[in-house]
Amino acid sequence: MFDIDLPPDPPEAAPAVEAAVPSRRGPMATAIGENAESLRRRQEAEAAIRAENDALAHEFVRLKKLGLVTDLIPLEEIEMTLLIRDRSRRRDDEIDELKASIREIGLSNPIRVSPRGQGYELVQGFRRLSAYRELFDETGDEAFARIPAALMPQGETLEGLYRRMVDENLVRRDLSFWEMASFARAYAADPDTDAADVEAAVALLFRASNRQKKIYIRHFATLVGALEKVLEFPEAIPRALGLALVRRLDDDPATVQALKAALRTAERRVAEDELAVLRRFADREPAEASVFPGGLERPSSGARKGKTTFRLARPEGEARCLASQGRLELRLDRDFSAVERRRLEAAVAAFFRALDE
Repeated sequence: MFDIDLPPDPPEAAPAVEAAVPSRRGPMATAIGENAESLRRRQEAEAAIRAENDALAHEFVRLKKLGLVTDLIPLEEIEMTLLIRDRSRRRDDEIDELKASIREIGLSNPIRVSPRGQGYELVQGFRRLSAYRELFDETGDEAFARIPAALMPQGETLEGLYRRMVDENLVRRDLSFWEMASFARAYAADPDTDAADVEAAVALLFRASNRQKKIYIRHFATLVGALEKVLEFPEAIPRALGLALVRRLDDDPATVQALKAALRTAERRVAEDELAVLRRFADREPAEASVFPGGLERPSSGARKGKTTFRLARPEGEARCLASQGRLELRLDRDFSAVERRRLEAAVAAFFRALDE
């Protein structure tokens, strides 16, 4: 046998790997994919829009509850029937100034209205609405046919609407006691309110006012009831004169007819003319001559002197007060002699200063 040396077998070559060939999509598959992506993007956009709209709706409701939503309201859609407004018969001279301002720079402060039926009820802004209506009547300009108005949310109580009307007047205008008393009488006269009388109306409408101011308003309410139909400048009556007139009428109620007659015959071109008649009446003693200012006779009240009596609730009890010509008497279950002299003198001096205001 022969040894035959054979060469080693060459290493086996690795199997050839075929290069990856990208798969090709058909036109239908491509269109479906593109449509799916477009649908996804559209759904995301719609979801974002819905979220934004929801946020805006919630914000609108919040602002509306606060009375901060403002719109242009046609003048004919605004009524003034729900709230009783005891306004002066005279035209407010300041309306002309307000109209001039609106012409130049527009309305800076919108009125406030409450939705009612198919229209709106005016709550605040009587003078501004009056100015707009006059401007539209005078010019016919459509710019004055609608007025900026803050929309109040529905559901506000009648008491709340009255209080808003009164509070705005107290803040924005120097209301006279006559006007405040007129508001109280109007509220008490409204059959839809809960006020049993003027005193209850004053307590509700002027809740934030101090006790003494409420007393003055109630006194003026008596004066309004007696003279509201004969006075031309009632807002000009100062507090001291009004209170003196109430005392005078309480002392001698029969003279009210003579006062009305004197006012009807007196020449009253300006407020001071009317105030002069009222001052003469307030200063006249019941026992004086029966000729009343204006040459009219008034009912005789005999020789009785004027006298005012009233009571005040105090922490220590009820204080009884008697006022007459040359005399003022206070009765209270308290030892005034125990009050330090300087403090007592200061209190009495403050009392006289208050009377002279």
